[in-house]
Amino acid sequence: MNIYYHPNYNISLGVLNYLHPFDGLKFKKVVKAIGDLPSVNIVEPLKPISSEQILVSASGLMKRALNGNKRVILQALEIPYIPLLPFSVIDKRILLPMRWGSGGTLKASIDALENNSICWNLSGGYHHASQHSAQGFCIYNDIGITYEELINQGRISSSDKILIIDIDAHHGNGNARWFCENKQVTLLDIYNDDIYPKTFSSKQRVDISVPLKNGTGGVEYLNSLKLALAKLKTDFKLAFVVAGTDVLSTDPLGGLKLTIEESVKRDQLVFDFLKQANISSVFVGGGGYSKDSSKAIIESIKNLSQSA
Repeated sequence: MNIYYHPNYNISLGVLNYLHPFDGLKFKKVVKAIGDLPSVNIVEPLKPISSEQILVSASGLMKRALNGNKRVILQALEIPYIPLLPFSVIDKRILLPMRWGSGGTLKASIDALENNSICWNLSGGYHHASQHSAQGFCIYNDIGITYEELINQGRISSSDKILIIDIDAHHGNGNARWFCENKQVTLLDIYNDDIYPKTFSSKQRVDISVPLKNGTGGVEYLNSLKLALAKLKTDFKLAFVVAGTDVLSTDPLGGLKLTIEESVKRDQLVFDFLKQANISSVFVGGGGYSKDSSKAIIESIKNLSQSA
């Protein structure tokens, strides 16, 4: 199984790391744990996404952010405004790693299509960002940008059917907004309906919506996911899976109560559906803010790499 990682994925801000619970160094922890597995192939993206690729669909607030508006960026990153913090530091330490992560999603998608395989990009999954705004620790919508670039390169067409399965604890409002008028893209989203984001309009765009209550445990979650997957067709050219580990009971932001073992079962359910349907697919990182996030990713990759 191809696992996409680059050392530049890692986000390190020193003492500023304590301003947000996201573990920006978990990527290298995962690779250290799985790198020697015979069934795993670590692939490094050749480059981050470029400004030209990002700006293809950007408008409004996103253009301001991409043009160096520090206040907009820090607000999206949920970090207090720090007057003396240069934008260049934010760009180098946070935004560049996110561009590398987005480049990983593009590279994994190209390889998945060429080899009709299922790949996993450790980073990416920035499902709160859209062409119009950045929010929720998401600056670039890597799935949306990848979709546009695949069309530009002639690897897919605008008539191809695309699937996004969002199993992150938070609703993917950025994906819903990006593809709000594109009915060739099917969205399945299972999420905690009691937490951020509270955007009714984006939830209406979701084709198969599974809103859950705060505190939902693994048994109910997995049963709900099985029922949702059973509603899907199988005629998709490419699928993306936002595999956030913020579903864990130890996560401070997700509000759900899955164990690591149940998170592994969650990923297995999705993987089995995609494999049986013979859909080229890319798992992307998504959210995950607990000390167990990297552990859940490691166990899931170990499990799925045997199935691949």
